[in-house]
Amino acid sequence: MKTSAKARTAAAVLGLAAALTLGAALIPGDRPAPAPAAARVELGETPVSAVSLDGAIKALTARLRRLPADHLAWARLGSAHIQRARVTGDPSYYPRAEEALARATALSPGDPEVLTGLASLAAGRHEFAEAVRLARSSVAANPYGQGAHAVLADAYTQLGRYGEATRAVDRMMELRPGVVAFTRASYDAELRGDRTMARRMLEHALSDAFSPDDVAYCRHYLGELALHSGDLRGAAEQYRLALEAAPGFVPALAGNARAAALDGRTTEAIDRYATVVARLPLAQYVVEYAEVLAAAGRDPSEQWSLLRAQRSLTREAGVLDDLTWAEYEADHGSPALAVTHARAEYARNPNVVAADALAWALHRDGRSREALPYARKATATGWRNALLLHHRAEIERALGMATEARRSAARARAANPSFSPGLPALARLS
Repeated sequence: MKTSAKARTAAAVLGLAAALTLGAALIPGDRPAPAPAAARVELGETPVSAVSLDGAIKALTARLRRLPADHLAWARLGSAHIQRARVTGDPSYYPRAEEALARATALSPGDPEVLTGLASLAAGRHEFAEAVRLARSSVAANPYGQGAHAVLADAYTQLGRYGEATRAVDRMMELRPGVVAFTRASYDAELRGDRTMARRMLEHALSDAFSPDDVAYCRHYLGELALHSGDLRGAAEQYRLALEAAPGFVPALAGNARAAALDGRTTEAIDRYATVVARLPLAQYVVEYAEVLAAAGRDPSEQWSLLRAQRSLTREAGVLDDLTWAEYEADHGSPALAVTHARAEYARNPNVVAADALAWALHRDGRSREALPYARKATATGWRNALLLHHRAEIERALGMATEARRSAARARAANPSFSPGLPALARLS
């Protein structure tokens, strides 16, 4: 008997909340966000896998049974739970992290490692201003702790404070040039439109990588750079090498699905997205899968149901995510609701992607004149992001700004000849 759509969705939600904690994916826990668009920030210093995290959590728990006053063990347990949330996509680990870090704080409130853990938790919940405050306190206590500078780099980026983000990255490079610093330097360069430097920094990171997870991560983002510049073949090769290093690395599986969809291999893309979402139903992957299904004339409603269920789980775990819903409502739902979500996101985190989300929501709601200043801000850093440039072109076209619209559309094509306006989510990761 066929499984009903409702049952499949329920199973997927259960997988997000519980089964994924068994380690279906390997995502290093010390990397910057895939992009502000997804507002996922991954922080820390040591690359980890789901399996190694399980071992660390068990060892720390056993130690704390014997030494319950060990504040560093509590702080490290909290950090392990934060990374576990990122590895599995399960936000229920954040309350566990909060509890462990509260114990650490009670024992040693000014310890820099405790403060860094608290900053990382705030960033994981998208409370980036609070993450900056806590990370700066950690730096004041220990100017040489790279983890706090990593939090600062990521949080400043999410807050749209790009100069401060660059300074935090530079400090990381001074302290310890390695995979953690190089990958952040790559993203910083990409945001400024310097793809050559972004690629060079990732190549430096790759040459410094030693664990399979590190290698897979670097290969994956080399693939993303290729994909978003229109080089689908080059992207597929990098994703292949990532999976060769770490066969369970879900971001590379998603990259392959993305490349297949953009290359017109729709059936292959759908099959691959089904695997990706079954393993790790992150909002980004669910939306991509739904868009590819819809483009193929198939019903995406099951994926939209999963996305709504995921929203409830993240909200219960204290994670703020208006960005996902601003983008979803603007492209697939109510533009008026999109404006509400986008305004809330932009008020907290006025970065270029939040500016783009607000611009596009206003435009879709028939308010293109209000949208234009935000579209200009979204494209002001030089980031060669075809989606943002396409949105600006559409807004300019709606306002009768024909010359400007042609210029923005040409910039979008030059940035990524493979960009598909009908599959916007596939252009959101970087």
